Amino acid sequence: MSIPDAHRPLYQAFLDQGLDTWLARLPEQLGRGLDRKRHGDLPAWEKAVAKLPPLPESRRVRLDTDSVTVECALDDARRRQCESLLRALSPWRKGPYRLGDVTIDTEWRSDWKWQRVAPYLAPLHGRRVLDVGGGNGYHAWRMAGAGATFTLVIDPSPRFFWQFQAVRHFVGDADGGRTHFLPAGIEDVPDDLAAFDTVFSMGVLYHRPSPLEHLAQLKAALRPGGELVLETLVVRGDDTTVLLPGERYAAMPNVYFLPSSAALVGWLERCGFENARVVDEADTSLDEQRATDWMTFQSLADFLDPEDATRTREGYPAPRRAVILANRPA
Repeated sequence: MSIPDAHRPLYQAFLDQGLDTWLARLPEQLGRGLDRKRHGDLPAWEKAVAKLPPLPESRRVRLDTDSVTVECALDDARRRQCESLLRALSPWRKGPYRLGDVTIDTEWRSDWKWQRVAPYLAPLHGRRVLDVGGGNGYHAWRMAGAGATFTLVIDPSPRFFWQFQAVRHFVGDADGGRTHFLPAGIEDVPDDLAAFDTVFSMGVLYHRPSPLEHLAQLKAALRPGGELVLETLVVRGDDTTVLLPGERYAAMPNVYFLPSSAALVGWLERCGFENARVVDEADTSLDEQRATDWMTFQSLADFLDPEDATRTREGYPAPRRAVILANRPA
């Protein structure tokens, strides 16, 4: 089998991690996820990453700061070239990043979410991590900065794949080649893989028409005793409260179930998780999710009732998010 040079690190990582049952599926999954016929803009994104200029050997990479940061000396021409090419990959939704003096002010202050999650995690040092629906990989870089041995982002968006590759161009091998991206979804993970010490699913559950199935898929990817990190939209209420929005919620057409955090704990227990506990719950602020120069489309402020910011424009409770940890039984 001929493996494109760009994908060799991913194949080698799967070999090194003993993910043999998944390895055989990579050609089909990569081919589908990066199919130019299905994704008309993909050639332009690939070209933009390919045109990023060579960087100095001496650079300082910081994966343990709020902005994923690569400090390197670029002259004005190369800095402008980098900014132009990075903007060609817009909109940038998760971040922030500071790459060679180019600051990418993303729609989400994803560092705030990381600050809410990180204090409660089992230490990531030496762990194998799966980040489901991880966007362009911001949190995966933070996981690498926390010492994860192997971090795999899965997300079906080819735009996010090429944003990740752009960041990889700047990071180089400073993470030890431990961070990877596969343009696939949770349904592409082999059944009962039981391979990861920690599985993250952040901002995904409410997009799934079968939330209990999603929880079961996450559990199947975990090794016995492994930790699930679940972050999702919730509503206030008791253990029986679940909101089923109509056609749209906060202008999103694909939101299916918004449980209370107490109900979500019950879902996790029903799916066979143990030690489920809510570690954070808070309303989403207009400072955390907003339009920026790098994401110029509508954002949270446009999705709320202009007369009552506690409601969406459809009349539902405004976005509120919870972080819940749980374990697959040992």
